[in-house]
Formats: sequence, C-alpha cells, structure tokens
Amino acid sequence: MASIKFENVIKSYGDVNIIKGLDLEIRDKEFMVLVGPSGCGKSTTLRMIAGLEEITDGKLYIGDRVVNTVHPKDRDVAMVFQSYALYPHMTVYENIAFGLRLRKMAKDEIDRLVTEAADTLGLAQLLDRKPKALSGGQRQRVALGRAIVRKPSVFLFDEPLSNLDAELRVQMRAEIANLQKRLGITSVYVTHDQVEAMTMGDRIAVLHDGNLRQVGTPLDLYDTPANVFVAQFIGTPNMNIIKMKVSDDGKTLSHTDVTIAAPAFWKAGIEARKGKEVYVGFRPEHVRDAAEHEWKNTASIAGKVTIIETLGHEVVVHMTMSSEKKPFIAKMDVHRTPQLGNNLELHINTDKLHLFDGETDQRL
Repeated sequence: MASIKFENVIKSYGDVNIIKGLDLEIRDKEFMVLVGPSGCGKSTTLRMIAGLEEITDGKLYIGDRVVNTVHPKDRDVAMVFQSYALYPHMTVYENIAFGLRLRKMAKDEIDRLVTEAADTLGLAQLLDRKPKALSGGQRQRVALGRAIVRKPSVFLFDEPLSNLDAELRVQMRAEIANLQKRLGITSVYVTHDQVEAMTMGDRIAVLHDGNLRQVGTPLDLYDTPANVFVAQFIGTPNMNIIKMKVSDDGKTLSHTDVTIAAPAFWKAGIEARKGKEVYVGFRPEHVRDAAEHEWKNTASIAGKVTIIETLGHEVVVHMTMSSEKKPFIAKMDVHRTPQLGNNLELHINTDKLHLFDGETDQRL
C-alpha cells in the first residue's frame, strides 16, 4: 500500500491556475474524499494522482517516490470512472480480466483473480453476461472488479455513483466503503455530494476555487468548520449564517431581528472585535419551537414561514426574518408542522453557535 502527498502542487492552463498550491497528505490505507462544488479542482487533483494531468509546479509523492514524471501505467494506481468504461462486446469475465491479459499473466492466475473479485462483489453468477444485460449497479461492480484484480497501491474513484438512482447510490456507497476497509487499499474518492463525503470518508478534504479550505474527519468538519464556506457546504440543510455587530463592551451581538448574549467560550474571539461585524452560524437542528427543547441558553429569532419540507421523521421549515427578508432554516418536530405564511418566534441554542471573522470568514 502507499501514502500520497502533495507538496505545494500547482496546476495551470496558461494563465489560469486550477490548483493553487495544494498541500495535502493522504495516509496509507486511508479513505480520503475530495469534495467541493463543480469547478473547484477536485477531479483535476485526482487526475494528477493518476498521471492523466501534468503537474505545473510542486511535488507529488506516491509512497516515497516523486511521481511527477512517472508514466500512468507505472504508478500502480487503479481508477474507477463515472461512466464505468466497460467494453460492450466483452463479457463480465473478459472485462475484469482485460488488464491482466494485457500484462500477459498466466491463464490460471487470471481465473483465480477474476473468480476472487467476482465472489467479493457478488458477480459470480454474471460472468458470462455482457454489459447491456446488467443493471447500473452491476455495471459499477464490474468496473470495481476490474480495478480490484490489479491489486494496486491506490484506488481512485471519480464520481462513480452519479449515474445511479438514489436508492442504489446509498447501497453502493456502503459497499464501496466496506470493500475499501476489507482490502486496506489507500483510496481517493471525488464527489460533489457532501452526503456521500460524510458517510464514506475517513477524512474529507474540502476544495473551493482551487484551494484546500479544510481537511478533517466528517465530525471535525461538521462540528468545527474552519471558515464560512465549509460551514455552509457541509451539512444538510446548510448552516444558517447571519452577520452581526459586536457591542462596544463585547457582551452582546446584534442584528435587526436577533440579539445574542456572547457565550463565555467566545471571549477570546470577541475581545479583539468589539464594535466590529462578525458572522454567527447555527445549524437548523439548533433552531426550535420553545415547546420542543430543554436548552439552557437560548436567543429568540422570529420569521415568516415560506417553504415546508416534510421528511417523515422531521420537517424542514424555511423562514425569512421580518426586517431584511433574510432567510434561515429550522428543523422541527413533524407533529408540530406550522402553516405556510405563519409568523413564528423560535429559539436558537446559543451553546451550539459558531463564530467567524467578518472580514476573513475564518473561524474564531
């Protein structure tokens, strides 16, 4: 197996920098997820590991070896694509065995490896079928099997589940995560879906506009986002963010519709920002009707209900504040669902607030 390390890696097309000095280490046997909005550079990062994109500057290590100029076939990586990339005229067996045959491996060894991969992926009864006779999930398993039989040092996944329906995506992401743990192969998985990232990754690297905004465990990113972008990107629905002014004595933060007593754990961050603006964040699950919680420290927020999303076990309520029509979101008990157009006064759990600098967007 192998670790992967980016040292100040830059990728440019002419004068346009796609990756802007990436420093990132992926540990041996780790499942790392690269996540971010479209165009952030995550697929480019993956393709640089595979050798499908040249590095403009910096160093990329796989294990102890700098691979900037190493040919893709000599990097000992296997890639699973969004499109499956199966040969339609070949059977499942032939698709899985294709790379092994190119290496002129002995037939007995090919049989053993293909059978082993097919058993692992539940494809043993499908080896004589061609791709057109398979479902989307089965085709994805064949693509995984083709990667597994190579026994690479690194697995690379480029949005492999985006062509599947919602139910099958849930099933396949669990299968891929479990397979990676069983095989113990260092894996890098690209997705724009932060739910996939949260449920699959040992750690997540959040990219935005070619920059690494934060790397950490799913819980790290959810509980302590490093900046406003990560705070709003990680979590469904998004974190609520309000720009508020710190009082001159540092004891309160105020907005036209909300006043919050500064929690004691904010003392260091607030002290240098008296009289200045900061961003205050709170997640939708930390906004409730007074009858739905037993929180000790709260602040009131009022608004008008504009959208209601019923999810079965809970309801997501979209609201706007009365003065600026600024939106915010609350998660509420489905049995206490309000009516569209209702004006509600809710409570924010001030023990769960997040504070960010008003100029740099960084966590305080």
